[in-house]
Amino acid sequence: MKALLKSMIGAGLIVLVAAAGFAGWRFATSDAEVSAADVKPTPELVERGRYLTAAADCAACHTVPGGKPFAGGVPFELPFGTIYSTNITADQKTGIGDWSDDDFVRALHKGVAKDGSNLYPAFPYTSYTGLTRDDAVAIKAYLFSLAPENAPAKENTLGFPFNQRWAMKFWNVAFLDQKRFRADPKLSETENRGAYLATALGHCGECHTPRNIGFALSGKDLAGTEIKGWRAYNITPDKETGIGAWSDEQIASYLASGHAEGRGAASGPMAEVIANSTKFLTKDDVSALVAYLRKVEPRKSDDGVKVAAAPQSMLTSTAWAAAPSGAEGGLGSRIFQGACASCHQWNGKGQQTPYAGLAGTRAVNDPEGVNLVQVMLEGSDLRAVHQAAWMPKFGEAYTDAELAAVANYVIAHFGGKEGKVTPEKVAERRTEK
Repeated sequence: MKALLKSMIGAGLIVLVAAAGFAGWRFATSDAEVSAADVKPTPELVERGRYLTAAADCAACHTVPGGKPFAGGVPFELPFGTIYSTNITADQKTGIGDWSDDDFVRALHKGVAKDGSNLYPAFPYTSYTGLTRDDAVAIKAYLFSLAPENAPAKENTLGFPFNQRWAMKFWNVAFLDQKRFRADPKLSETENRGAYLATALGHCGECHTPRNIGFALSGKDLAGTEIKGWRAYNITPDKETGIGAWSDEQIASYLASGHAEGRGAASGPMAEVIANSTKFLTKDDVSALVAYLRKVEPRKSDDGVKVAAAPQSMLTSTAWAAAPSGAEGGLGSRIFQGACASCHQWNGKGQQTPYAGLAGTRAVNDPEGVNLVQVMLEGSDLRAVHQAAWMPKFGEAYTDAELAAVANYVIAHFGGKEGKVTPEKVAERRTEK
């Protein structure tokens, strides 16, 4: 019954997208693609491409942890199956070694491979379409400067009708705005640079913007959503549910190092973004990103996460002892005392490293404990940025009931809220890994 329902929903989506596609209005407003001969790589072009490749976070999607750089094979688990990223090294047989500049630019701008097949928007060409041709060619030059890797593509496991690539032609007509980035005259040069970095190159919205029924980005830009079982939080200037109350220095520090004093540290997919991408940005580009994020339309998120920076239970605790709250002696309190307090401390400041600080973090202020549970199950690793920014996984050491108890205690103690984490929810998160 579920399989039939999923097929019916999928068929309905294709009909909906096809109907929108035949309108053809997207084609009328798209930028024309200009063909040109391949650019001869120079050391300067390759170095520029290296920087842009990092800024575009290509490694996160095309490099399996511990695997060969850009050889593909990273799984993207979707409600209707799994898509695997492809090899983008210069290997002639299994990579893109026989692609021209035009082929590469077309893939980024239109989502179409060299052989004419449509790419799935798990590859964020809906954002990359804003890239300039010069930047796209520089990225290709860098990728082609690296050692080619023979790595055949893994077969996707999408069910019908989602395995019909031809349907993406209609999806593109409905949802792909084929336009290069245009500077906004109402923004400063720095803010426009930040807009280019955030929308076209860094494609922040691909993770932080909710999706619509057709799995395209909705109009709620950067208002937060859930991806890969993690919350990608609201990064609009809304002061209650976004980053409007963060200082410029806090935002810049978070992007550059994965940690912002009084706001916490990155984990999960965002930690990957820090390690593979934003830590390599120049100070000027980080500042440009901050400037642009200040100009985004503030939006309220609907995830229920509102930060209480200094709840009484945490404020009245010392580093080594919790203030009496009535929760001491409970299962969650005992587990935190035995396994967590030595690193995080009862006052939330963290001991060995500021990355362990819990005060002000959104993870401990989420009543559902989405990211908190994920960190306990999977651990966190930002050692690529700071050698002490690491937390082991506890999923195998504790039961679902124990992890739920400690999560709810942490939410109450450090977030001043009643946690709603249940053993059943923890069990669900385990299966999402």
